[in-house]
Amino acid sequence: MLVTRVKLKNWRNFREADVALEPRTYLIGANAAGKSNFLDVFRFLRTIAQMDGGGLQKALKDRGFMPKLRSLHSRRDPEVGIAVDVVESSAPDAKRWTYEIAFKSEGKGAQRVLITRERVTRNGDIVIDRPKPEDLADPMRLTQTHLEQINNNESFRELADFFGSVIYLHLVPQLLKFADEISGRVVESDPFGQGLLQRIARTPQRTRDSRLKRIAGALQVAVPQFSELQFEKDAVTGAPHLRARFDHWRTNGAWQREEQFSDGTLRLIGLLWALQEGDGILLLEEPELSLNDAIVEYIPLMIDRALPGKKRGRQILVTTHSDNLIAAVSDPESVLLLVPGDNGTVVRGADNSEKIAMEHGLNPAEVLLPKTRPDRIEQMGMF
Repeated sequence: MLVTRVKLKNWRNFREADVALEPRTYLIGANAAGKSNFLDVFRFLRTIAQMDGGGLQKALKDRGFMPKLRSLHSRRDPEVGIAVDVVESSAPDAKRWTYEIAFKSEGKGAQRVLITRERVTRNGDIVIDRPKPEDLADPMRLTQTHLEQINNNESFRELADFFGSVIYLHLVPQLLKFADEISGRVVESDPFGQGLLQRIARTPQRTRDSRLKRIAGALQVAVPQFSELQFEKDAVTGAPHLRARFDHWRTNGAWQREEQFSDGTLRLIGLLWALQEGDGILLLEEPELSLNDAIVEYIPLMIDRALPGKKRGRQILVTTHSDNLIAAVSDPESVLLLVPGDNGTVVRGADNSEKIAMEHGLNPAEVLLPKTRPDRIEQMGMF
């Protein structure tokens, strides 16, 4: 399944947005323009659709409820809305779904957040349309979506499963390096890659070995003196570990565990593992961090080539500030620019003049990235 379009109303930075998405979409913009908040739309839908401990109220609680979720540009309109168009495949006769949800605080009493609209269509035909009379008679029903209820989502459960399969990755290497010292709980859905080793351990051995072999091949190119990558469990504690061999003057080289890996090596391993893991939308937050510019240039190609054959159609959304990464994007249509303004952030692709510039040999980084530059950035030198 692929998301082809997203419409937002009063969602965080966005007073309103109507955005077409490609199978590979790269989001660029200034700091605080809303790149992460745009990705959070899909994490929000994932939390709603999760069968274990999810739901609308959990998704709202995780984000501080309406005061922190509703756009500051919303003026007097209190309603927040999300609409997502999804196509089952690229086949001409593929099913086309739309899921819409809108909600707002009831404005009195317990100040509950209630659903004002939940609608699902399949090939243009309405599957569900709420609120229904029974919802209005019992407003407590409007604190939950049908998306999260297995008794009510049977007719569109494949859509619920799709939203529930979203993966988000913004790996923080220190959480892996100092796991023993931190000894804290893994944040739900593991957005920071803290549970990467546990996920690798849970993978069937044959699949795990195949994935690690492909990752090792990439590391042999990207990391000097890297030779071999292995998975192991501690003989005493049973804790999972990665270990790598680096060639040097010793005959058998030297072995290191993940706490000795560089930040860039860990982030590259996490990226390449995530590309091979799961089938749902993959959300990548600034994958260029800690990586050499020469490696970053190949991230778009890695995204396309690292996926196993059956997953080549998997949708991937990437936020980035990297000139090298955006310069390497082959399809300018896949780059979206987020522009903050007095009425919230606007999301747009290249305009006609920008397209002409790219048709005449300039790359997306040369044409679009300068538009993300703060107007008075020169004054930073006066700090």
